[in-house]
Amino acid sequence: MADSARRTGRPRSAAADRAILDATRSALVELGWSGLTMGDVAMRAGVAKTTLYRRWTNKSEMVVDAVAVLFDELELPDRGSLRADVEGVVLSFAALLERPEAKTALMAVVAEATRDEALRARIRTAIVERQKHLVVTGRRRAQARGELPPDAPGPEGTTAADRAADLIFDVIAGAVLHRSLVSAQRVTPAWARALTALLLHGLSPAGPTPGPATEPAPDGSGGA
Repeated sequence: MADSARRTGRPRSAAADRAILDATRSALVELGWSGLTMGDVAMRAGVAKTTLYRRWTNKSEMVVDAVAVLFDELELPDRGSLRADVEGVVLSFAALLERPEAKTALMAVVAEATRDEALRARIRTAIVERQKHLVVTGRRRAQARGELPPDAPGPEGTTAADRAADLIFDVIAGAVLHRSLVSAQRVTPAWARALTALLLHGLSPAGPTPGPATEPAPDGSGGA
């Protein structure tokens, strides 16, 4: 009885959430940020406008969550080596950004976040922090294989590991985002290999040369 008394309203519907976030992304592709309204999304999703406002305060929060669920699709399958794992996640991330609904929604919220600190914080929480598990998983897997040294013990080791995960995430995500959305060039398997080689060996002359970041042309003469 006490539990029932504490409940306020009906539980959220997962199906309604999916419909709303799907409608948000499709509306963004069609209308752009300035044309997107909560009312239009509600109509597309087949729900009352009040349903949206029970979940999100404004359209910025709603769009961030619409992007976040796409990023939740990213996985890190065990490909047998650190090099293969990194190349795989780079290509998966790039494939996600090639989807119009992902590209449009992400660019819209990032542009809007330049003027909205609360929105930047929500992006960090809902997207960036949530996806850092990919880096943590990859590091632990590489350590178990003996490809990376174990973390130092104690709080200092934990802090160093967290900083390493932050830096790795920033480098990979930043490089792929810049390549895909700023330079507007495809992330090819060859580019992913070159980026991975740079990550693993840095700029040391002792490391292997990353090689070209473009696929060879069909005639074997090279290509852009």
